[in-house]
Amino acid sequence: MIPRTLFSSEHELFRQSVRTFLEKDAVPFHSQWEKQGHIDRNLWSKAGEAGMLCSHLPEEYGGLGADFLYSTVVIEEVGRLGLTGIGFSLHSDIVAPYILHYGSEVLKHKYLPKLVSGEMVTAIAMTEPGAGSDLQGVKTTAVLDGDEYVINGSKTFITNGFLADLVIVVAKTDPKAGAKGTSLFLVEANTPGFDKGKRLEKVGMKAQDTSELFFQDVRVPKENLLGQAGMGFAYLMQELPQERLTVAIGALASAEAALQWTLDYTRERKAFGKAIADFQNTRFKLAEIATEVQIGRVFVDKCLELHLQGKLDVPTAAMAKYWTTDLQCKVLDECVQLHGGYGYMWEYPIARAWADARVQRIYAGTNEIMKEIIARAL
Repeated sequence: MIPRTLFSSEHELFRQSVRTFLEKDAVPFHSQWEKQGHIDRNLWSKAGEAGMLCSHLPEEYGGLGADFLYSTVVIEEVGRLGLTGIGFSLHSDIVAPYILHYGSEVLKHKYLPKLVSGEMVTAIAMTEPGAGSDLQGVKTTAVLDGDEYVINGSKTFITNGFLADLVIVVAKTDPKAGAKGTSLFLVEANTPGFDKGKRLEKVGMKAQDTSELFFQDVRVPKENLLGQAGMGFAYLMQELPQERLTVAIGALASAEAALQWTLDYTRERKAFGKAIADFQNTRFKLAEIATEVQIGRVFVDKCLELHLQGKLDVPTAAMAKYWTTDLQCKVLDECVQLHGGYGYMWEYPIARAWADARVQRIYAGTNEIMKEIIARAL
């Protein structure tokens, strides 16, 4: 196998600490979290104490000023263990950068330290009942009234929505201006008129608190606008490459874990008097999976390298997101087949991972949208 060269000894020490933390504080409870529909709130505080949240933020805002590889380690270890209920990456690598890059100094000092500590859980409210990948179709409005914006609308499929204390809301400040009328706002969960709907029951990712959010005459200070009014769509486009890279990193970690689980299972499970791994069909399937996962690993690590240099462009990030999530679903389906009937039992991690993976081809922009982005760049 091709060795990975991106990570230093410090990164690997951090990986071991993350792995130890997750195996102690998350793995034993994840099945219970699946039943209750969300992880325990105190896991966020524990993760903050362990330095697992927003490590990339500058020290002046409570972070470690670490490079993106520390975030990568957290994503990979969460993916390796199948802990899909844990929304740390969305909080650290998607929400926090919007505040860091577009928030005022007042907003950054007010909120970012609380994101680092886990005192506040965050979400980003883009998707609506009638607007998914087409963000220009957002109907939620934010109307300036004196020194406040008044927000009205609804959102759905919001990751971390049930536990969120702070939400970035995508809204139209000028509904007639299309993409150029979109703006981003910070809204605290206790703001009057902001209500959380039911936790949505999903096919997979059952421990992830995905919710509906409702905004009825929600008033926020105009200072809660991120950046400039009307620039929201541009900001979203600038930040999406990192979001799509995080999806690719998690998808590949999941595929690698599935391969290892299946290698272990087929070596132990016997049929017709010999291990399943001894059948030529099994060996060839495993060889195909191992090869494709290795190809994905080299590509994603190259994307990581480019991202660390500030050179990961939108089409390449789209390639990584679409190809790795397609690969993940293909690998998991093959691995379920090699587990036989047990592969369909919820107690086996391969079954959970298979159910959890399917949405990856949909969120962060559907894979069809990724192909459109790539095609336009050709």
